[in-house]
Amino acid sequence: MTDTRLTRRKLLAGSAAALGAGTAGCIESLQGGSGGGGGESYDVGYGDYETTVNSADFPTDEKLYFYCVQSGWMNWPSVMEAFNDEYGVELNDDDRSSGEALQDARSHAQNPTHSGFNGGYTYNIQAQKDDLTQAYKPANWDKVPDDAKTDDGHVTGTRKVTTALTYRKDIYEERGLDEPETWEDLLHPDIMQDLALQTPQAAVGLAAALSINSARGGSLDDVQPVVDYYNQIQEGGAEFTDNFLAQFTRGEYASFIRYDYSGLDIKYNNDDIAEEDVGVAILGSEDGNPSAYNALYGYSLLANAPNEAAAKLFMDYVLSLDGQQHFLDAYVRPIRASEMEMPDDFIDQSEYEGTEFTVDQQELIDKQEGIIEDITRGASL
Repeated sequence: MTDTRLTRRKLLAGSAAALGAGTAGCIESLQGGSGGGGGESYDVGYGDYETTVNSADFPTDEKLYFYCVQSGWMNWPSVMEAFNDEYGVELNDDDRSSGEALQDARSHAQNPTHSGFNGGYTYNIQAQKDDLTQAYKPANWDKVPDDAKTDDGHVTGTRKVTTALTYRKDIYEERGLDEPETWEDLLHPDIMQDLALQTPQAAVGLAAALSINSARGGSLDDVQPVVDYYNQIQEGGAEFTDNFLAQFTRGEYASFIRYDYSGLDIKYNNDDIAEEDVGVAILGSEDGNPSAYNALYGYSLLANAPNEAAAKLFMDYVLSLDGQQHFLDAYVRPIRASEMEMPDDFIDQSEYEGTEFTVDQQELIDKQEGIIEDITRGASL
């Protein structure tokens, strides 16, 4: 029997074929029909939010602006391209973090420039608390687990990822370093000297901070452990930066802290570096504390969205199985993963057991801004 191991490259080939077949007709529940108003009509939404949108209402001489839908992140370029190919709507490449997006949405609350908010789930909830969002339940909303959406339809989860370390196995071998297993291992001088990570203003940086803080005995009410850790690694040469993937492939950074998908995507999908030179580790704690934060990402329809019809169609596409496949192609766990065939290249589930954790989302929402401020100030970020 031939090798049936499902890798990213095989997935891409299958996805392209599936997308070709899917876009020839309709995408799952996004039913097209003969449109009125000089355009094509599409049925969108779930339950009480079912409605029909018409392509005549889509932006023609401008792009659809949707916060944090951006290249270099969770395979959004593939999502953007497929959506544009199917519906003729180009999305803006919105390169910013969840925190930056929230600040921008607040500053434009009276005259929104974007139609949707995509980013860390708790940042979406904060946007809702700031009265920046409106209720909309996209098609297949019922397929999303109850703990990954709000009952009122303001926020819907779309994918999950877990904090992890990605490192250059070849460089570690040259330096005589063992492959890291715990956060304590990263305090080795030869690891700190070219370690990269992001500040907690970004959802990915906050997830890293929560992981380290928990591993070292902290809590949502006590972030001093991660503050001390960040001060120590900065003294050892670690850098807080948003752009380090290209430098990692060139060997300028030997390690970076991000998500599990980030390392797996580089390992299996980047031609600039050999697969065997990339290691991805879910780090534990020497004291047995939970140490790898499982982060939920989602989206919201913004209040007074300038292109509401196109935004609703886009949200429906992202939650369709075709849309979810793009995340899976980059090793991001889709929120509808239970309905999909997972690639064998994912990290073995045993590595997550005993390390992976989440926190009470409402408690995190209530304390998030204070946590970010305390870490930023304490570690001089």
